[in-house]
Amino acid sequence: MAERTETPPAPPATATADDGSAAYLEKRALRRGSAGPLLLIGLGVAYVVSGDFSGWNFGLAHGGFGGLAVAVALMGLMYTCMVFALAEMASVLPTAGGGYGFARRALGPWGGFLTGTAILIEYVLAPAAISLFIGDYVESLNLFGLTSSWPVYLACFVVFIGIHLWGVGEALRFSFIVTGIAVAALLIFAAGAFTDFDAGRLNDIAVDRDAFGASSWLPFGLLGIWASFPFGMWFFLGVEGVPLAAEETKDPARTLPKAMATATGILLVLALLTFLASTGAGGADALKDAGNPLVAALQTDGHPTTLGRIVNYAGLAGLVASFFSLIYAGSRQLFALSRAGYLPRFLSLTSRRKAPYLGLLVPGALAFTLAATTGDGALMLNIAVFGATISYALMSLSHIVLRRREPDLARPYRTPGGVVTSATAFVLACAALVATFLVDVTAALIALGVYAVAAAYFALYSRHRLVANAPEEEFAALAAAEAELTREELRR
Repeated sequence: MAERTETPPAPPATATADDGSAAYLEKRALRRGSAGPLLLIGLGVAYVVSGDFSGWNFGLAHGGFGGLAVAVALMGLMYTCMVFALAEMASVLPTAGGGYGFARRALGPWGGFLTGTAILIEYVLAPAAISLFIGDYVESLNLFGLTSSWPVYLACFVVFIGIHLWGVGEALRFSFIVTGIAVAALLIFAAGAFTDFDAGRLNDIAVDRDAFGASSWLPFGLLGIWASFPFGMWFFLGVEGVPLAAEETKDPARTLPKAMATATGILLVLALLTFLASTGAGGADALKDAGNPLVAALQTDGHPTTLGRIVNYAGLAGLVASFFSLIYAGSRQLFALSRAGYLPRFLSLTSRRKAPYLGLLVPGALAFTLAATTGDGALMLNIAVFGATISYALMSLSHIVLRRREPDLARPYRTPGGVVTSATAFVLACAALVATFLVDVTAALIALGVYAVAAAYFALYSRHRLVANAPEEEFAALAAAEAELTREELRR
């Protein structure tokens, strides 16, 4: 008797028949093989390096040196655990969707959309804020004789988006060079600042005796540790964007995990050196409100030293590196969400040079408008941090769900510690999310409002128009079909 063969049940349809045609995807293709390991490591550091030059020090006003030190350590642990979890998922699902693609596979369309939207909030608002900081730097350095910063914002978006439109390989090489300058300056700064290090300056902020658990180490009490979480994130914010380069990477299953781990290691070292050297040289009280803490740490009688001036120019390089790389990340996240139908599909069209030109131009125009009209970089960065913490919680949860639900899934790279590692990242991400309300309630509420509008759009419109043959949707459909086939076999 002939053996009967059965066809696996098809997954539920999520799009019309022509949505995933070859022509549709051909118009939405990126240039493959453009990013090697070194460029990916540079990309991971570039996302973050501007945070070493400024921003983190405002945490001293919330937690003092001790509170911020604990916050930096915990946020460093969160990012390290999350990167290990993302590295595993990137080796399984190497697509331009990055974290959104991982959440789509684990948590379904709603989980994918909510994660992708949170990431997009981060990568649209952060460049807008950084463009403001670049403008302030240019004015303070008296470059080009400018007395107004908006031409600087415009120049940043026009020039750097233009480089991205030229090609991803050229863009990543430019980013790598600028990032190298910024990192070298941080190392030179640390070497110089440590020559004037005084441990007594670490705890020179006046103690608030009314705060619970207050001491010279924790001048604002135990709650100051929690309030410092968002500022501890500044040393690492953005490194999770490396998987967004998956479709433009050589051998992504092997390259991405190594690049992510190496970039995170570099960032941990830079955070330790920068935090200790600057606070020990300049004093926690003097740096807690400084717009340019590294330069302030090197001042003599209120005047910057020669090394301070060098660091000041290098800070501009760091801002440019982060601005440039975050534009890249935002365009790839928008591209992936649009290609799969979560956002208007025309936004995922690519040019002859395989660059998502509308994915670069549309968020760039939005970010420039926000920068030029609001002028509030701190507010926009706090909104970006809020979006980031939501995405971290959902991405870490995705790793836990995939490990539990699909234990036999082929994993070229496996997270050390497994779900314990991702669970640690999840708990810390939730704590950081709540901490954003302690720092800036207005920013958190604005982010929630944007999130609610996006969720309404998805619920009422785009979730009925997803593209079945987009890579992230194909992965999810395959998983659904395999799960249904397993259930059928168990029933028999």
